[in-house]
Amino acid sequence: MAVNAEETLNEKLRDKVFAAVREYYAASQKPNKFVPGTSDVPVSGRMCDVEDMLALVNASLGLRLTDGRFVQAFEKDFAKRLGLAHALLANSGSSANLLAVSALTATELKNKALKPGDEIVTVAAAFPTTVNPWILYGAVPVFADIELGTYNAVADGIEAAIGPKTKAIMLAHTLGNPFDLERVAALAKKHGLWLIEDCCDALGSAYDGRLAGTCGDMATFSFYPAHHITMGEGGAVVTADERLKKTLESFRNWGRDCWCAPGKADTCGKRFKWQMGDLPCGYDHKYIYSHLGFNLKATDMQAAVGLSQLRKLDSFIAARKKNFAYLKKGLKKFEEFLILPEATAKSDPAWFGLPLTVRDGAGFSREALTGFLEKRGVRTRLLFAGNLLRQPYFKDRTYRAVGELKNTDKVMKDTFWLGVYPGLTEPMLGHVIATFAEFISNA
Repeated sequence: MAVNAEETLNEKLRDKVFAAVREYYAASQKPNKFVPGTSDVPVSGRMCDVEDMLALVNASLGLRLTDGRFVQAFEKDFAKRLGLAHALLANSGSSANLLAVSALTATELKNKALKPGDEIVTVAAAFPTTVNPWILYGAVPVFADIELGTYNAVADGIEAAIGPKTKAIMLAHTLGNPFDLERVAALAKKHGLWLIEDCCDALGSAYDGRLAGTCGDMATFSFYPAHHITMGEGGAVVTADERLKKTLESFRNWGRDCWCAPGKADTCGKRFKWQMGDLPCGYDHKYIYSHLGFNLKATDMQAAVGLSQLRKLDSFIAARKKNFAYLKKGLKKFEEFLILPEATAKSDPAWFGLPLTVRDGAGFSREALTGFLEKRGVRTRLLFAGNLLRQPYFKDRTYRAVGELKNTDKVMKDTFWLGVYPGLTEPMLGHVIATFAEFISNA
């Protein structure tokens, strides 16, 4: 078979571009020497290499500026990684949460569809966009308290929050630590509720041998630079339910009824033969909208980076677990003053961060400790919103709380977390422990 001369030339030019990218990467990536007390110990950061840069450039050369073959490839590989039938890429983890909730409003779900006034059980010690989509659709969040150490809701609290108006449970695996999936999934089944796992911080975490994200009706993931893999901005919704997959796709793609892949037409074989709504018979199916949707798609360039990152996920997870174990062991001697994190029973977390809570009577405040750490270059973060009910935007919102949320308030006042991401080195981790020792010895 004759080789197309134009294709041969393009391949040679592409090889030249790749060679230049490798040269640029080698010249631009100069490692900085870590100087304790002067250099930063970040809580997170992107873990990108030359292969990621090559993947990005390769996708850009095709000038496919929206979704295409790389998006389709990522969705296929990501679903396979989780052992699920469907993964749909979105432009962020927050958009993935919005899609998951939006899908539950579809009229096709009949009496299981989410309606204004329905209740959703969750926790207030959360990231806002786990809860915000429910509020946007008129649902009432019902907040259960969490336990210190795991920072997840206990199943008894979830059960107490379920009432006659409850339609769904949506919980995050806090900092990668799975909640009690066995009991929460059983409660959802018993009461006929939807279960959505927010896995934005928990890619690779497992519960009783099953990957987080595979036990509910849907699960969401984030690929922001801080997370286990990145594509810059990006997120995904996964499901084993074919009905939900089609609905998710519609809400993500403007709400249209058509399911043609990008660049395709007439997949259904009757593009100009549909009769829907009050439209004239034969109205172009590409422009029939069956849901109140959005455009939440990701681009091929993002997906190309995600594919490259996905190949390194196992090593990233191993590094996170190793760094977590190193820090926890080194901080154990301060357990008199700090509540150390505990993995939920039966779980194997791919930790996003290492949470710590200043004990009552410790003799110092969280602010004093984190201020000292920050001055020594040890970066810290709070446990997201702390207590959503205390946030400015939650004033005058409609909600229900089960009990006083005492531990949630404790987290708001006294909890913070440290980084365990793969870019941390042993000297950095050693400096973290030494800085704690210096502070506590003088407290």
